[in-house]
Amino acid sequence: QVQLVESGGGLVQPGESLRLSCTASGSAFSIFYYRMGWYRQAPGKERELVASITSGISTNYADSVKGRFTISGDNAKNTVYLQMNSLKPEDTAVYYCNAASGMRDYWGQGTQVTVSS
Repeated sequence: QVQLVESGGGLVQPGESLRLSCTASGSAFSIFYYRMGWYRQAPGKERELVASITSGISTNYADSVKGRFTISGDNAKNTVYLQMNSLKPEDTAVYYCNAASGMRDYWGQGTQVTVSS
């Protein structure tokens, strides 16, 4: 069974930074073979894709975070990171890690990010 565990969320002021981590575990699971994504869901809004990385090379970002967020992966640690800089109040949400490949689709439990002065 695959498990995704997020960490690194918290309360920060506008302009500050946070780094989220998503560590995957499970028999024969490797992040290299999955499209790893970070999603977020703010109160009253739909869950949206923030960034994704495939095979540790191909990345994709939502327009709202381009130039501020960076997704990366460490295959040896089976961990995906989301470096978030220049945070804004509108980045406040629960951030979820996702691993997808064909019919396989796994989610973490989420970590809260709050940006407020």
